[in-house]
Amino acid sequence: MKKNILITGGAGFIGSHVVALFVKNYPDYHIVNLDVLTYAGNLENLKEIEGASNYTFEKVDILDESELNQVFEKHDITDVIHLAAESHVDRSISDPLAFVRTNVIGTVNLLNAAKSYWKDYEKHLFYHISTDEVYGSLDDGGFFLETTPYDPQSPYSASKASSDHFVRAYNNTYKLRTVISNCSNNYGPNQFPEKLIPLCINNIKNNKALPVYGKGENIRDWLYVVDHARAIDVVFHSGKNGETYNIGGFNEWKNIDIVRTLCKIMDRKLGREEGTSEKLITFVKDRAGHDHRYAIDASKIQQELGWEPSLQFEEGIEKTVDWYLGNEAWLENVTSGNYQKYYEEHYE
Repeated sequence: MKKNILITGGAGFIGSHVVALFVKNYPDYHIVNLDVLTYAGNLENLKEIEGASNYTFEKVDILDESELNQVFEKHDITDVIHLAAESHVDRSISDPLAFVRTNVIGTVNLLNAAKSYWKDYEKHLFYHISTDEVYGSLDDGGFFLETTPYDPQSPYSASKASSDHFVRAYNNTYKLRTVISNCSNNYGPNQFPEKLIPLCINNIKNNKALPVYGKGENIRDWLYVVDHARAIDVVFHSGKNGETYNIGGFNEWKNIDIVRTLCKIMDRKLGREEGTSEKLITFVKDRAGHDHRYAIDASKIQQELGWEPSLQFEEGIEKTVDWYLGNEAWLENVTSGNYQKYYEEHYE
């Protein structure tokens, strides 16, 4: 059976890397990229593959049940890789309902479309991409395991936890074939500059303040986005029905150390005296309910499926800085809002 894979959120940061990987590596698959193109969706991320014969873009909102069903029928969708989500914690604090609608109701709409359209569930897969934030906050010891109880602490993580539970419920109740992966913080090319690393790169370049929550002591595990896309490929093809796989980079860093590292790299690459950019660091009031530490134990996917990250953080962050400095037009389009015209100019 030919695979017609629906990848939701494929114009976003992680999604664009997954779409590009599948289009390039699997010419016999038809990849349907479904994205509503919110502020975080940028089709410019996919310029290199937009003319591929095995690629189609559909501008559709996962909240629109009718259009979802039409996409399943039009393209005879055989599998789903679900990345579409509202993902910024700060935005979830100011507008929780937007996260409930997209992350919870949108996921259930997709599950219902798959459940209705697919006849023999054994031949199909619904792969749901989630976050390590569903597990809550760690103290300085221990790691998140696939068996760690859920303890979401923000509206964002609560919405993702809910969507995870719905995916498992459909697996149990309707016998829909599903897998879930929970990943740590991603970084790399194409990331919208509201997130820590691209925000710092852009602000350093423009001599703007570098806002750091609290004292910058919060700890995150970081994974290069291309390695996450590789992991999604492995889980899609080899993951076991009903299983969860934690994906992490084995790279724990304090936020303040990330920022200082970026300052040093940027000073070197921009020809500035070392220490210049650190003067831009500004400590701001901590985020409400800010989780102290996330850390993934990714030994399950490593041992059972043979995946491991290819880049350590020091190498990945250099590549990331080089990408942003080498793609100033992309960054300018994103920060100015011009990237939102790309769909009209190239697809309509």
